[in-house]
Order: sequence, then structure tokens, then C-alpha cells
Amino acid sequence: MTISRLGVIAGMLLSASVATAADITPAVVFDMGGKFDKSFNQGVYDGVERFKAESGIEYREFEVTNETQREQAIRRMAQRGANPILGVGFAQAGPMETVAKEFPDVKFTLIDGVVDLPNVQSVVFKEQEGSFLVGLLAAMASSNQSVGFVGGMDIPLIRRFACGFEQGAKHASAQVDVVQNMTGTTPSAWNDPGRGSELAKGQFDRGVDVIYAAAGGTGVGVYQAAKDGGKLAIGVDSNQNYLHPGTMLTSMLKRVDVAAYNAFKDAMNDTWEPGMKVLGLAEEGVGWALDENNESLITDEMKAAVDAAAASIVAGDITVHDYMSDNTCTY
Repeated sequence: MTISRLGVIAGMLLSASVATAADITPAVVFDMGGKFDKSFNQGVYDGVERFKAESGIEYREFEVTNETQREQAIRRMAQRGANPILGVGFAQAGPMETVAKEFPDVKFTLIDGVVDLPNVQSVVFKEQEGSFLVGLLAAMASSNQSVGFVGGMDIPLIRRFACGFEQGAKHASAQVDVVQNMTGTTPSAWNDPGRGSELAKGQFDRGVDVIYAAAGGTGVGVYQAAKDGGKLAIGVDSNQNYLHPGTMLTSMLKRVDVAAYNAFKDAMNDTWEPGMKVLGLAEEGVGWALDENNESLITDEMKAAVDAAAASIVAGDITVHDYMSDNTCTY
């Protein structure tokens, strides 16, 4: 009798689980560069793949290849019954706002942008804090006291990375020189490894020996140039240390994977909430990567310094300037 009752209860629980799974039909719209860009989009891909593996729930996806597709892709997902819909990148803010107004009962999550609507969740990051940490490491690792930054599309968001990086480098050494280049002014700047390589080689020729790339797929060219030239590079968004062990000093982690995973999981658990989430060091939304691929490059002194800086930032003793607050790089 007891076994029978347990069977009934188990069946009821299974049915409830299936019903929950049936109530969520998630979708993700990746942005320029694609889900295998080894950086920002791939971080999101890792997050939604983790959700799929744990929940058994499939998701729909679309990879934007030109700017005109964003709004159409988001709308098509909504028309086909997707809910929630995850949009990747600041450039999807306008299209998502338009579509979210048309489908007020659909939950939308935007990573890296802000839309103020009752059915939209906006997730943004304090990239300047993570960039400060890798800037400090870059300056400490530089033999020439000259470090570089290669950005993707020249927009305030990427200037935020650059400014935090410069502040962190100057925190480690007031004498360090920081050289900066942006790849371009159009979305193609996110996926141009050849141009990334050219910019990196130009900086190396000027004496730079550590370069931080915040440029999506373009960064792959920077990392290859560093390997070829016997220099050091710093990855971004995802842990990219594995790409070239021994020449990747570290990676600035921007936990878009966690944001993507939580967007789907919270919707499944009926705990999803609209509004803005801001993730920095205190929320473990940004950080730096230390693993078997770069541990030989990080000395005890460097680790102690970066840990102390992180603690000071969280405590409020160090304020990392946010370029997007006034579009200047002062600190």
C-alpha cells in the first residue's frame, strides 16, 4: 500500500514537472559575431546550454548577421509562442522595446542594455571593475611598463572597459604607459580578427608587451598576434585562457553565462522579475580568471595585489570610474 502511494505521488510530481517544462518555451537571439565568437555571445550560449542540460528544456535560437534582423528575429520568436525571450547585446535594446510593447504578456530579458518596460528584465554589468583588476595585472606583468587596449566598436560601453583598464594599470604603477585603439565604428568591428592582429602588432612595435582586448571575435586576432610575438594578451567576457596557454595572462570575466542561465531558470521557476539588475564585483558578476592555463604567469605578489584591490573595490575604498556616467576617463 505504501509503495503504491509512493508511486502515485511520484507520478504526480513527474506530471507537475512536465507541466512546468511545458509552460516555458525559451528563445535566445544572439548578436553579431555569433554564438561561437569565443567571447560575449559564447558566454550566453554556455549559459543557455547549461540550462538545457539541467532542465531538459530545448530553446529556440537565432544568430543575427546584419542589423536589420534584430527586430524581426525577436518579433518572430514572440509570434511563435516563445517565452521568455533573451536578447544579447546593447544593440537589441531598441528592437526589444518595440516588440515587448506589442507582446505585453511575454517576458523579455536583455543582456547589456536597458529597456524600461514592465515585461522586460535588463541585466548590465560593472565592466570597469573587472577591467580595473586585469589592468593592474597587466601593469605588474609588463617588463616595458607599456600596456595596450584593443576595443571592438567604438562606443561608450567599450570605453568603459578601456577606462577601467587604464585606472587599474595606473593603480599598479603611475609610470605605466597605456596605448589604446578601437577596431571600428560599425558592428563589423566585433568580428575582424585580421584587423585585431594588425592593431596588436602595431602596439607591440611601440613597446607594448601586454594587450587587453574587449572586441568580441576580433580579439582572437589579438591573442594570436601575442602568441606569435611572444607577448601577453588578456581575454574578455568568457575565460579565454585556454586559447593560448602561456601567453594569455588572464581573462576579464563578465558572467553573461550566469545572467542567461538565470533568465531561463527564473522564468521556469516563476521567480523571474522585470527591472534592472546591475552586476559588479560585489555580486560576482565580473572578475578575472586563474586556472591551469595561466597560473605560471601569475605570481603570488600579483595575486595578492589583485585580491586586495578587489576587496577594496567591494568595500568602497577604491571607486572605479564609470565612463558611461559622464563619458570621460578621469579618476
